[in-house]
Amino acid sequence: MFHVKHPELDLADVSRETTERLRAYLLLLMSWNQRINLVANAPEQELWSRHIIDSWQLLPLLPDEGVLVDLGSGGGLPGLVLAIGRERPTHLVESDRRKAAFLLEVSRALGLKHVTIHVSRIEAAKVPPAQVVTARALAPLKELLPMAARILAPGGVAVFPKGRSADVELTEASPHWSMQTERFASRTDLQATIFRLSEIRPASA
Repeated sequence: MFHVKHPELDLADVSRETTERLRAYLLLLMSWNQRINLVANAPEQELWSRHIIDSWQLLPLLPDEGVLVDLGSGGGLPGLVLAIGRERPTHLVESDRRKAAFLLEVSRALGLKHVTIHVSRIEAAKVPPAQVVTARALAPLKELLPMAARILAPGGVAVFPKGRSADVELTEASPHWSMQTERFASRTDLQATIFRLSEIRPASA
């Protein structure tokens, strides 16, 4: 049996029910990870910090209302974690059928009725206009921006956590894309950055 300890500092304002859902999600992630590669193997406490808390920290950066679309959801990071904390329509796009099966199982097990799984490539996914688009460890910014621009509703935002390559990715994307850029420090990695991007459009537009 797995025993997950969760830092009170990180979840001080979270209800017991939500904390238990997060713990249940992590247990399922660890169990399925023995059969299919969802995340890199690590001790459970490290997985909690590296994945659960790292995803949870995006919540304050999201709009209060509207559809969320998570691209390349994989093991549900950050999409499922955000769906646990934000009971708004959430669409997870994942082309790998085994990973999509995991996402579906977690959604059912945790009663996340506001979550819809799309087993599809991102460019073919039929999702509603989104108030927020998220993606984690999926692609460089210059590749994420056209995906987000296609999906976002007017006034929507994209929230992308990035590692130490954040500045390089922003520099590469800037000649081709115009956007309002906000930066936030990561609570889980001193070398990581979270971008919140709005008014995304091709630079030539």
